[in-house]
Amino acid sequence: MGVGLQRAAKIIGTLAREWRVLSAGSEGFLTGGRGGLEDQQVVWGEMDSFDLKHREAWKDLMRPKTIGLIMKSIKADYKFPMTTPDTISAYHKLSIRPEATHTSLILDCVILSHRHRRAAARTFEDVAIYDYREAKKTVLPSFMLDALQTTWQKQEEGADWARKKIWGLLREVEGLEKETWDRENAVEDLGAARK
Repeated sequence: MGVGLQRAAKIIGTLAREWRVLSAGSEGFLTGGRGGLEDQQVVWGEMDSFDLKHREAWKDLMRPKTIGLIMKSIKADYKFPMTTPDTISAYHKLSIRPEATHTSLILDCVILSHRHRRAAARTFEDVAIYDYREAKKTVLPSFMLDALQTTWQKQEEGADWARKKIWGLLREVEGLEKETWDRENAVEDLGAARK
């Protein structure tokens, strides 16, 4: 195998292995770990494992007795009709950096088709922070604000990493093009189209 072919195979291998990280990550979606739903059904009870100190407080967000979350609105944009067999991965991200005065979370979600390796749908969600004891909207509890600001920072770092990786892959492809066919006296092989 020639050097050019080895480099091309390496690029293709990277794209095949990391397509979700690069596609979703370049937009700031966190993948892997607690980043989203990947090839499995996830229930809320599993989501609190990242913050054991506040386990019950996270669970209480889903129980209407103290401070909780209420879906205020959701908009879905479907990109193409999915058919079986297919598998999806869904990733949420914070659209706006959470602040102490916020009474809601604005979230984006991308749902990726594994079969088509692209976005099958996107959702845009507004989730209110609600105090059931006072019967009114409220601000983010401090433990939640801290966790979400850390998530925001990780989103920013993840997007930077993915974009740099994508630009690096593009530079590698351009280098291969220049070495193989983007040069003087290069002849394009049209294969069967020539007939």
